[in-house]
Amino acid sequence: MRTRLDHLVCWVSDPRASLDFYEQVIGLPGVRAEEFRDGKAPFPSVRISPETILDLMAFEAMRGVDEGTGVQGSAGHPINHFCLAVGKEDYDALQVRLKQHGVEITGGGANSFGAQGIAPETMFFPDPDGNVIEVRYYE
Repeated sequence: MRTRLDHLVCWVSDPRASLDFYEQVIGLPGVRAEEFRDGKAPFPSVRISPETILDLMAFEAMRGVDEGTGVQGSAGHPINHFCLAVGKEDYDALQVRLKQHGVEITGGGANSFGAQGIAPETMFFPDPDGNVIEVRYYE
């Protein structure tokens, strides 16, 4: 079986501000962004890879999540962090954009294990809602 990650859902307080952050600071392209801005989509997403998107869903949408999943108490479960792998050039450019936008890099590491082996460098930082993002590159 070939398994792929289809999407993640991040709970956010302001989907427009989060969309701006993920598009402008991190550099991920919006998915249904214009439809969301025009009120035609309930939430925006950003594309992580050709097969994976990140949904930016408002906290108030949590009310119907238990019914949708059929699992009581499933709404709003926190995750520790999610990790994006980029090329070294993009990693360096992201560090510059984070600084330009006043986003503090809150942690980092070296020789960290991940899905593709050992990454020489990693950095951690929060999005506007405190969701922790790790970004790394592989050689």
